[in-house]
Amino acid sequence: MPKTSLLDLVSYCDHLLRLREIPDYDRAVNGLHVANRGTVTRVAAAVDGSLATARLAVAAGADLLLVHHGLFWGKTHPWTGPRYELMNLLVKNNLAIYSAHLPLDAHPKLGNNACLASALGLKARKPFFNYKGFPIGCQAAQRINRNELARRLEQAVGGPVRVIPGGPEQCRRIGVVSGGAGADLEQAAETGLDTFITGEGPHWTYSLAEELGLNVFYAGHYATETFGVKALAEHLARKYRLSWAFVDHPTGL
Repeated sequence: MPKTSLLDLVSYCDHLLRLREIPDYDRAVNGLHVANRGTVTRVAAAVDGSLATARLAVAAGADLLLVHHGLFWGKTHPWTGPRYELMNLLVKNNLAIYSAHLPLDAHPKLGNNACLASALGLKARKPFFNYKGFPIGCQAAQRINRNELARRLEQAVGGPVRVIPGGPEQCRRIGVVSGGAGADLEQAAETGLDTFITGEGPHWTYSLAEELGLNVFYAGHYATETFGVKALAEHLARKYRLSWAFVDHPTGL
């Protein structure tokens, strides 16, 4: 069975995703969250790092779990109850966890936004949506009917899409930022977009989208962020000749 060094794989991912260069939320921790005994033979990918996805990864025979939303977002102690169950499960089953949040969103080929835009048929993409001075999304100048774009998006995410028809029926400048970027519609409008695709947003964004003349597509936080971990796992599997699996634990949000 092919195997590779965990530390070599982690070093490669850190460099590939530019973890030291791309800023993230103050409490987000990117990189290796939990080590294993030092080798990787099978990779699992999930959107969220949790007890539930760790169990699915173990059932899939993985010894490395790649996630977009990691284990550490602030206070992480005490390790009791479900947290203890998680650590006990990881140690007993030799399962490492690696997380990449905004660096994975931003990657021009493997990122959530690049992969989702590609699935929608958006071409000649350019960087878009700055976070602390670094673009994490992408945009494209492309003419697509709003209903057709909604159909493509529903097919890409495998589920329903909420449309705020605040802009023109013929979309011409389209931006993509996965996850929860709905509260930042003004940045999309200031960029000159007429259409903005993200995962979710607050109730008040409906009226704001109408005021800004912006089409907004909410396709689900979880659903828009399955793309990056899948692409990264597939890339690593090819490079290191490993097997991989996506472990689906949808939130419906």
